[in-house]
Amino acid sequence: MDDTEAMHRAMALAAGVRGTTSPNPWVGCVIEAADGTVFEGATDPPGGPHAEAVALAAAGDAARGATVWITLEPCAHHGRTPPCADALVEAGVRRVVVALEDPDERVSGRGLDVLREAGIEVVVGVAGDEVRRQLAPYVKQRTTGRPFVVLKLASSLDGRTAAPDGSSQWITGGAARADAHRLRAESDAIVVGAGTVRADDPSLTVRAVEGRDPLRVVLGSAPPEAKVHPALEFSGELGDLLDELGRRGVLQVLVEGGAHVAGAFHRQHLVDHYTVYIAPALFGGDDARPLLAGDGVGTMADVWRGRMVGVMRLGDDLRLDVEPAVPTAGTGPVPLVPASVPLGSDGVLHGEGGR
Repeated sequence: MDDTEAMHRAMALAAGVRGTTSPNPWVGCVIEAADGTVFEGATDPPGGPHAEAVALAAAGDAARGATVWITLEPCAHHGRTPPCADALVEAGVRRVVVALEDPDERVSGRGLDVLREAGIEVVVGVAGDEVRRQLAPYVKQRTTGRPFVVLKLASSLDGRTAAPDGSSQWITGGAARADAHRLRAESDAIVVGAGTVRADDPSLTVRAVEGRDPLRVVLGSAPPEAKVHPALEFSGELGDLLDELGRRGVLQVLVEGGAHVAGAFHRQHLVDHYTVYIAPALFGGDDARPLLAGDGVGTMADVWRGRMVGVMRLGDDLRLDVEPAVPTAGTGPVPLVPASVPLGSDGVLHGEGGR
């Protein structure tokens, strides 16, 4: 099997578990035995086996002398599961192809060293940029301590998010709203302002698609009877909030608004990825609510510039995916392929770090 073809298959396997592995990375593994038989695996939810262990279990004795393709460097430390690098050595594989070295300081390079010291041929970097995109939230959190920030916006053609009376349901159609719920399901936490909670009383749960609800974060205080509860209520600097969420193991946070919260994240250059749903609707005046509230730039020379990295039609609406022309720290020059999921009852994601 060709290295690139096999790595793309491993990426597809990883994408299939995108919303179930966090705070561990979503990883895919493909094994080709000496006789050409192929075995596959992807990371189980936290506490379960990693992709390599799943694929090795499927291969059994056929793993001896096999070639293995993995999207991320195999772990070399004991977490909830034994080291995958040791398992590959014990299985007697001949060659291991890795797309990306693990950025976690407890892993980085150590898994590769274990394989090389055992005499296994190791190749690193096949589809590396693509896998770095796929694992962008994991890479950012492990290298900066902060989660990957996705700002979700929905507006009319004239850039408005609500009528002058505050009504906003619904600007977009059902297909776009379902897609937004997929984005929620791929996020570990969701942030809104207390004003949005008081005005709309959102539940901020995942509906219309399968997936677990993210940790709900309210900037300020939510009324005791609000649907958003239980929620983390936070007052302070947004950077401090991201630090706290990073400590809790959150890989991706979805910012849903309102316009003042969205504007604050944008102006502080805290957004890694913008997802904007555009409806073929017009409010027709300048008194409707804007996409971003607050003071903007004073001159054309200071206008924020981004890069369009995706356009998708959803019913009558469009989804636009935009990344900053100058990426935020730790993300690198690559766009998002969104991240995910389960939190413990204490509001903390329980995983192994690294893998």
